[in-house]
Amino acid sequence: MPKTDYYNDPKAPEANSIVVAVAVAVQDEQDRILLIKRSDNALWALPGGAQDIGETVTQAAAREVHEETGLDVEVINLSGIYSDPNHVIAYDDGEVRQEFSLCFRARPTGGTPRTSSESSEVRWFELSELDELDIHPTMRLRISHAAESRTSTYLG
Repeated sequence: MPKTDYYNDPKAPEANSIVVAVAVAVQDEQDRILLIKRSDNALWALPGGAQDIGETVTQAAAREVHEETGLDVEVINLSGIYSDPNHVIAYDDGEVRQEFSLCFRARPTGGTPRTSSESSEVRWFELSELDELDIHPTMRLRISHAAESRTSTYLG
């Protein structure tokens, strides 16, 4: 479903829903981070998506990573809660979601990297390479917080 992100944009449509979403910062033994190039907007992002009825948020996190990347993961902890009302996502069907995302840290446990209908590329990146990538500012914040291995959860 095509979407448009609005961030601190006075022309943004008014939100009409909030949906629990997850984003997952998967880091390997070399501290590289797994990113996907999204099929819907061509931006680099953490794998993630909406929680389904009948699953926990950590199950949603593991499912979304597997669906979008082919990798299996173990969720380690929650790195942040992101609920900025200045970030809304408008979908073609008229839904306009206020951001509500739980970002988890995870480690890979198996699987083989592959793309999906939601990801045109799946790659591991050194943290030093991230500045060169086209990443939405709200996603960049999640990546930054997760990579810091913070001792407290970001609440924002």
